[in-house]
Formats: sequence, structure tokens, C-alpha cells
Amino acid sequence: MKILVIHQNFPGQYKHLAPALVKKGHQVVALTCKVKEPTRWNGVQVIPYSIQGGSTQGIHPWLGDFETKMVRATSCLRGAVALKAKGFEPDVILAHHGWGESLFLKDVWPNARMGLYCELYHLTNEEFVGFDPEFSKKDDDGTSMRIRMKNLNNRLHEEVMDAGISPTRFQADTFPKQWQDRITISHDGVDTDTLQAKPDAVLDLPDGSSVTREDEVITFINRNLEPYRGYHIFMRALPRILAERPNAQIVILGGDEVSYGAKPANGQTWKQIFIDEVRDQISDEDWARVHFLGRVPYNTFQSLLQVSRVHVYLTYPFVLSWSLLEAMSTECAILASDTAPVREVITDGENGQLVDFFDTAALCDKLFALLDDPETRQTLGRNAREFARQNYDLKSACLPRQIEWVENLAHLASRKPVD
Repeated sequence: MKILVIHQNFPGQYKHLAPALVKKGHQVVALTCKVKEPTRWNGVQVIPYSIQGGSTQGIHPWLGDFETKMVRATSCLRGAVALKAKGFEPDVILAHHGWGESLFLKDVWPNARMGLYCELYHLTNEEFVGFDPEFSKKDDDGTSMRIRMKNLNNRLHEEVMDAGISPTRFQADTFPKQWQDRITISHDGVDTDTLQAKPDAVLDLPDGSSVTREDEVITFINRNLEPYRGYHIFMRALPRILAERPNAQIVILGGDEVSYGAKPANGQTWKQIFIDEVRDQISDEDWARVHFLGRVPYNTFQSLLQVSRVHVYLTYPFVLSWSLLEAMSTECAILASDTAPVREVITDGENGQLVDFFDTAALCDKLFALLDDPETRQTLGRNAREFARQNYDLKSACLPRQIEWVENLAHLASRKPVD
């Protein structure tokens, strides 16, 4: 079978699936704007296309997002036409359509079956736009209408999607009903063989010191430190944590940019805004026990999880972070927000503990109780790893489901572009 993979940051979500399909004997070609020259990667033929065009100055702000996707779609279209001219005819097209690239590929190959990575459909209900009142905007600025406009790309792709795949039930359920019978639930998976507990793990800290499992280490991870992932809630709990746990070392991992939601005003960073908010409540001596690692190599990330005594994970109802599943695989005792889709993987009291996202007092109370209860931590961590291995292991669970999904996709009737 000939398979075309589309991802602006290839391999992206196809890091494991694309090479696995090659090993199954399929020809896999990736079309991406990430590379400048043709290359091969793990058996995948990687073909570049270039972005041509840019944003129109003064365009209506609600159209800016769609115009960017249209630029990518037409640029990818040109790359596809050139690839077709060389005789390539895919049986299956796999695409993360979030950037718009795959919008016109059925016009090039109408008989190909298209499988989309359905990450999220933007909703305007209160759970999404009003979950955190502190950062919710009044709808007189047109928030709900702007969000609906963001779904133009989703809606146009639905017409040509033969099948979809979503990492969690929560994410699949954000899509309209007419999509859902075509969406399979299968996470990308985590390597539970690599992500294991390590009793003698050591984590080196920026101040030159190091911590081990003998230390009281509390960990918190975001890709970027921002409200969507509860950074502000965790920071507001810090003064009490540091005051009542004099031996605790707080290790925070994450960048200074914004992955989700709005950017802060005046060129500030969310990281610094909430440091400034709590800093005068914390002595210099206690602040020395707070360690910001920024972004780190993966082996450092592993060591961080392996020395963690309690791992705190907070999120709005949104895309589930891989780091939570990686923490589960590493046997961390996890204290997480009682939000979707966290409840899909954490059962309170069984393989972790849940707490109201906004309740910093309850967060501290549950955190302290866990820190003082090694038996419960051990049970939660052991159960978390078992759950991760059974349901989210890359090799034994997720990758086989994804390969089966792709191979079944090839037998579907292809949806053609509609006028």
C-alpha cells in the first residue's frame, strides 16, 4: 500500500506510526514544509514543499487564522501536484489537518482514502470559553463568533474525511455528531519500557545541587508555563507549600512561551507574572528551593519524573498532556485536576488523586497528605504504571491499534470533494 503523510512539523504525531508502517511493508512518503531538501527518515521518503504567500495586511481579524491555513493548503497543493506528476498515487493519506495543509489533497487524488488526526474541535460552550473566569472574556468582543470561524478548516475537512483518529474520548467528543461515527479513539502511546521507576535516579538542578528519591521533590510540568495548564494555580499554592514543607524541593519544567490561550499583555510572560504575584509572600531562603528548569533534554525529563515524590498535573478541559501518561508510566504518585480528559486516565484514589482545579487549599491539603503517606504513594504509583502499560503502551497497545486503523482505512469508499 502507498501511504502519504502530511504534517507541517513531520514526523509530529506520526513519529512511531510512519516507521512502523514501513516495517509492515508499505511505501510511506511524507510531504512537509519542515525540510528544504528530499531525504529519508526511518524508511520514510520525505519530500519538501515550500510555503508561498503570506498574511494580508489589514485583513479582518476573524479571517486571519483561516487565511494562514489557506496559504498552507495551496502551498501543499502545489507540492502534491508535483508529486503526482512524478507518478505517485497514494492509496491512503494521513494528515494532521490542524494547519490546513490537507484541504485540497482529495482534488489531486480523489480516490485516495483520507484519515485525519482529529485533535480538537473548537467549542464555544461555557466549559471551554468560560472555564476559568479569571481569563474569560465577555462575548461582546465576538469570542464565540471568532471561535466558530476557526472551525472553517475543520468543517471543510469533514467533507473529505474518510476516517479520523483521536487520542482521547474527550477530544473526539468535541467534534460534531456527524464526525463521531468515523472517529476511532486511540492515543499515540508512550514507551513504558523506557519510562520506568529508577530507585537510584539523580536530578541535577540549576543551582549546582542535585536531588534523589530520598528528597521530598514536588514536580510540575508544562510545555509552556501558562494558565491553560494550571500554572497560576500551582504558583498560588507555593507560599503555603514552602511554609509548611520546609524540606520540599519544588521542580518546575516548562518554557516561557504560549502554547494555548491568549498571550499576556505588554510582552510579559505568564511565568514571570505569577512569580511576581507570589514572590513577596516567600522568603529568599524558601525561594531557593524553587527550581525552574525551562526546557530540558528527554533524559533530564525522565530523571525529573523518577525522583518525584508527588507529581502535580493541572489542566483546563483540553488536550491531554503526554507528560501525565509519562508520569504514570514512571510510577509517580499523581495529584491532578478533576477535569476532562484527566478523568479518562486517573481514577481518584486508585491510580492517582483528583482535586478541584481552582481549590488551592484542597490542593495543598491533599499534597501534604500524600507526602506523609509513602504506602499510598506506592500503591497509586504502581497502579498508575499498570494502567499506562495496559492501555497506553506504545508497542503493545497503541501502535497496533493505529496500524489496524490505517489498514482498515484502505478498504473504505473514498469521499470525493463536493461543490
